[in-house]
Amino acid sequence: MRWTRRLRLCLAGAVAASALSAAPVTARAAEPRDARLTDLVNPFIGTANEGNTFPGAAVPFGMVQLSPDTGHSTGYDYTQDHVRGFSLVHLSGVGCRLGGDLPVLPTTGEVTRTDNAGYAAGFRHEDETASPGYYRVGLDSGIRAELTATARTGVQRYTFPATDKANVLLDAGQALHRMVASTVEILDDHTVRTAITGRGFCKDTLPYTVYTITRFDRPFTAYGTWDGATVTPGARTGHGGAYLRFDTTEDRTVEATTALSYVDAAGAAGNLRAEGGRSFDAVRAAARRAWEKRLDGVRVSGGADTARRTFYSALYRSFLAPNVGSDADGRYTGWDQRVHRTDGFTYYQNWSLWDTYRTQTQLLSLLAPREARDMAVSVVHIAEESGWLPKWGYGTVETNIMTGDPVTPFLTNAYQQGLLKGYEERAYRALKRNADAVPPAASPAVGREGNEEYLRNGFVPYLKDRPHAKPGDSDYDHGASATLEYALSDAMLAQMARELGHRQDAERYAARSRDYRTVFDPSTGFFRARDASGAFTGPADPAQSEGFHEGTSWQYQWLVPQDLPGLVGLIGGTRAANDRLDSFFAYDRLLKDPAGTAREVWVNGPYDYYNADKYNPQNEPDLIAPYTYLSTGQPWKTTDVVHAALTLFTDTPTGMTGNDDLGTMSAWVVLSSIGLFPVQPGYDTWGLSTPVFDRVDLTLDRRYSPHGRLTITARGTSDADRYVQGLRADGSRYDRTYLTTGALRSLRTLDFTVGPRPSAWATGPHAAPPALN
Repeated sequence: MRWTRRLRLCLAGAVAASALSAAPVTARAAEPRDARLTDLVNPFIGTANEGNTFPGAAVPFGMVQLSPDTGHSTGYDYTQDHVRGFSLVHLSGVGCRLGGDLPVLPTTGEVTRTDNAGYAAGFRHEDETASPGYYRVGLDSGIRAELTATARTGVQRYTFPATDKANVLLDAGQALHRMVASTVEILDDHTVRTAITGRGFCKDTLPYTVYTITRFDRPFTAYGTWDGATVTPGARTGHGGAYLRFDTTEDRTVEATTALSYVDAAGAAGNLRAEGGRSFDAVRAAARRAWEKRLDGVRVSGGADTARRTFYSALYRSFLAPNVGSDADGRYTGWDQRVHRTDGFTYYQNWSLWDTYRTQTQLLSLLAPREARDMAVSVVHIAEESGWLPKWGYGTVETNIMTGDPVTPFLTNAYQQGLLKGYEERAYRALKRNADAVPPAASPAVGREGNEEYLRNGFVPYLKDRPHAKPGDSDYDHGASATLEYALSDAMLAQMARELGHRQDAERYAARSRDYRTVFDPSTGFFRARDASGAFTGPADPAQSEGFHEGTSWQYQWLVPQDLPGLVGLIGGTRAANDRLDSFFAYDRLLKDPAGTAREVWVNGPYDYYNADKYNPQNEPDLIAPYTYLSTGQPWKTTDVVHAALTLFTDTPTGMTGNDDLGTMSAWVVLSSIGLFPVQPGYDTWGLSTPVFDRVDLTLDRRYSPHGRLTITARGTSDADRYVQGLRADGSRYDRTYLTTGALRSLRTLDFTVGPRPSAWATGPHAAPPALN
């Protein structure tokens, strides 16, 4: 390991030295500064074919995502044509029911129905528009609905026909998840308060409660509540919902601001005081400014208009989560279900870690390090308050969805990016507990559920049909892939332990990081599940998925980023590994027809993570796979595969391949498009490939980057001229396929020279990222 660390330090020093002698970067911007980047964003991308994105209004990382629900399990489906309500909480690209709290819908006439599927309003896409922070739709009822948001409030404006029976329905009793309890209170002639308790995600979970308060800009003329199907005019309290009536014969618009809190009713009221009180147009303008500032962190030039729209839409979605969880006064509900108060940080929640640790975590560390630090600190607080680190957290509870140990590379990435200063040992203690034990029975967390066998035998057994001890997924259902993910996490924790001076721990974790070998079956040449006795079990065919979570042995074989040289040795050497990679990507066909191969071989119809046995760019296990060629002496093939995969992402509702999973797929698009990719998630290694734009200007936080900007150029890059002929870092020749974070932040320029044919660039024996062992 010592030579590896020396190489990393020498590399950072050499590049930093060249930065000092390089010519200054030209101040030219990639796009005119008066251009509105928000105009390039299409929030409807991914709303069809189970991308499960949402088109509604939010600000970056906001607690509120105010968006229409059409009857789809996760919110909005572009193929549907009725709105059941505009609800407060949505997550971009989740695969199961979640959120949808307090759907609100404007209607006219008498209120006789309380099931929102029954009173849903028709609409047409021709009368619908969305942009960052804003959504508008004309309903068939003749009502126009507009939405915008602040961090903790959703703001609605409804324009009614002339009528004395204009209604706004607040449905506290229905949501996308399973309801447990709800109450609604009409406080005065402007204000309604609710408390909503729900549970569920892909499977049952502990309940959580959200509190809301809605304030209208004008008094209502009548009101009522409902319980079940019974509507009671004049009632101020109920358990189902409330209707508020307005006279719009003259003034046809009604505005309302709804504040949300995961703490209590006082928290919702405080959030309303802190962020409410402004007109709809003022809030909309502020939301657009927030998104312009965020998107302005990356300026690209060159490429087709479609590519730029797709890129900025992906960048937009990358900043939608995790979400603010603390109220304006700093209070938040921890995973111990007690109220805490922040001290010097914003508390965040919603952790799709099995997905985001591979792409989005690193993108935020690069482009939004202040928020990324607070997110990492929040996860440390979750561990300290609840007793265990999260796996897939929603709001104030653990769902235990997905398997492996994704929180370790999430936190070790934060450490390697310099985001845990002052929290290093606190984070390490939580990670060590997670890596060396199993949560007690009283804890809702499953953690590394298979740790007892993994620590004893070096693998997690595949125990088919074993009853689940806790709600959520079980590592025993996916023993082979859980073993691979434990080993990856051990490798990343070993690096952190070594740098913090915990040498014995470091050696122990480094040894465990090689336990991926225990599930390698020499008779098949692939990874394979093992049963409790240690015997290989399940189909020998690597195209089968038994024992692997959302994937096959073919797909999981490349998930050893900590030791690709070791994996290559198991496969039979570099030539055998490259042959297998070529087969995995259908490389010969890919060269003849990149887009056709992507759509006819890799992806077979709408999103389904079990519909392919080899490369599946729709799902997380394969996100790093194209970059394996960087370690096998054929880096040009990474560009071939990545650029073909990028053709799957377009600027239409079907333009998301796979669930977005809280920005995971979107971050893959952004990183792969600019030529930087985290090839060792949990460490600070960035793989290099050909950008798709002539120029990319990244604005970096000066607390972490002395220059505050990195410019990446690839003049003339195109489908024909896509191969790296050479690379200069601050004017100096650079012949490796990767950079460390320290080197990346010290640079002013990365200048790719591209051409029509593969070259010898970075094919030498020391060009590849080193193993972490």
